[in-house]
Amino acid sequence: MNDLIALMADVLVRATPLIMAGLAVSVAFQAGVLNIGADGQLLAGATAAAIIGVKFGGLLGWGALPVALIAGALAGAGWAGIAAVLRARFRVLEVISTIMLNFVAAYGVSYLVRGPLQEPTHVYPQTETIVSGAQLPRMISGTRLHLGFIIAVGAAIVLWWVFRATAAGFRLQASGTNPFAARSAGMIDVTHVTTMAFLVSGALAGVAGAIEVCGVTFALYENISPGYGYTAIAVALLAGLHPIGVVGTGIVFGALEVGANALQRDANVPATLAAVIEAAVILLVIAVSQTRIWRQERGQRDEGAATPNRTLIVAASTVTAPEIDE
Repeated sequence: MNDLIALMADVLVRATPLIMAGLAVSVAFQAGVLNIGADGQLLAGATAAAIIGVKFGGLLGWGALPVALIAGALAGAGWAGIAAVLRARFRVLEVISTIMLNFVAAYGVSYLVRGPLQEPTHVYPQTETIVSGAQLPRMISGTRLHLGFIIAVGAAIVLWWVFRATAAGFRLQASGTNPFAARSAGMIDVTHVTTMAFLVSGALAGVAGAIEVCGVTFALYENISPGYGYTAIAVALLAGLHPIGVVGTGIVFGALEVGANALQRDANVPATLAAVIEAAVILLVIAVSQTRIWRQERGQRDEGAATPNRTLIVAASTVTAPEIDE
């Protein structure tokens, strides 16, 4: 029983950054922003949290943990803000800018842990251990499961409520579904909405990095992220960009990665097998969804042939935008 609890704890620990980064991707994609830079934003958040925990943790005492998490969110939002400004002011495709910023963040972390932030002995490419006041408490004694998992689940619930029941959520989804219609019929400032979505997405990814430092590694080092930000794209897409679904798919991917590592350790099965399984699942889901879309489109074409005035009816029904209470 203890072994099972420890295994489940490891799965949830591995799933936590995937859930947070998956939520970050979901927010951006819902707004029509192709944020591929969650990995770089995660590294920015991890760096900020490590600096707070190492350099200022002694001064802040038990307040070091919330400050570290907030610093991670701000750092992630700031890193995403670079791409957001390039997109809004200079029409730079966010796919290109965010991917390039991922490399900048990775090499920036390498420089910091081998230079200004390296531990005192200068033997290992990492920072000092953060103070205990900046570490996330354990949820189950004797396991690695920390409070970060509850933070991730809470963030998913809040986002689900925002998407479902608030004017901000409506504007975000309307901008992502059809920005031209949202701008003309709904009188929505699409540029402002997408920029804010970009910043919120970066903040969530930054918190993922801060949680990883404060709850798992307790230090910043090279390769602290084994591609969490990229895997998070698959997590979000398989969940249909639904925040609650992201929790489920994040746990599934966490279980795959933990299981793959165990197989490599105990049975010499390459851990890359997990990546193969993840890719196969993604391709299967894409095939099923595309088949469903093709069938719906074929049914609509058949219905349209039977009722030629359907287009006029649909057009008339979309002239007036729904009123949303602020």
